[in-house]
Amino acid sequence: MQIGSIKIDIPILLAPMAGVTDYPFRVLCKEQGAGVVYSEFVSAHGIIRENIKTWQMIRFTDFERPIGIQIFGDSPEVMGKAARMVVDKFSPDILDINYGCPVPKVTKRGAGSAALRDLCLMDDITTAVVESVSEVPVTVKMRAGWDSKSIVVPEVGPRLEKIGVKAITLHPRTTKERYKGSANWSLIKALKESVSIPVIGNGDVKEPKDVIRMFEETDCDGVMIGRSALGNPWFFKEAIAIYKGESLPVSPNINERAEKCLSHLNQMVEFHGERVGINLMRKHYGWYIRGFNGASAIRKALVTASDKDEMVDILETIN
Repeated sequence: MQIGSIKIDIPILLAPMAGVTDYPFRVLCKEQGAGVVYSEFVSAHGIIRENIKTWQMIRFTDFERPIGIQIFGDSPEVMGKAARMVVDKFSPDILDINYGCPVPKVTKRGAGSAALRDLCLMDDITTAVVESVSEVPVTVKMRAGWDSKSIVVPEVGPRLEKIGVKAITLHPRTTKERYKGSANWSLIKALKESVSIPVIGNGDVKEPKDVIRMFEETDCDGVMIGRSALGNPWFFKEAIAIYKGESLPVSPNINERAEKCLSHLNQMVEFHGERVGINLMRKHYGWYIRGFNGASAIRKALVTASDKDEMVDILETIN
């Protein structure tokens, strides 16, 4: 798959996930073979204010390339300016616009998937970003529409392509559905049939074999992995093996899962500092520590641990 001038050898990508796809998690997924990784979504207003926490969310290393930085906002002027600042300061490979977030605190401000209710605003925001960073491929991640009565997929695709968007990722649920029900993969196929740029499918890819099924059923160019990678960066290695027609690697045992969790903890503390790092890590324990006898008690102990040393001691007892 090629996005603008960026050649992607493995079209299996890590989705941008708020509060999850920070530097440590992206590195873990990249180590397992993710073809592209994305930052968690970053506020355009925070970028132009040069907020320190916002800059921290964007920081990345060359090891992560190709990497996409995803931004969101409700103003063409602010989005264009923010895109320019991100490219000038960080030089990402891809700049992605979020038209997919269904969370009310984002949509109430007119950002995220709220843009799908006002396609003229969506056009203006997209144009502002594309024109401000003409040397970097701009992509879009979107939902199918605001609700079941306003599916915009076939209409939006050609509009975005005409503006200059180089690829579109579609999560084929509506804003109102959030993460309930089933993702309608037929809409990914409909989008693919309406444009000539790459289309990346996302949604309900629960097992590595689902990656191949999505390719076959939708004719999409790439598949983006979200929640299935939580506590399971090995998902990429397994999916890539199936994609290449190779034997599946042996699934990690309990000890290996604990070791990876410990590595994740160490990277979180190194990147964020101990106080913030251990607090952010607490949610990851629910994803890593599961599926074996005593997992619930260990998970509870990790979540309630007071410092890193206590967390390390608990993880080192798992075997």
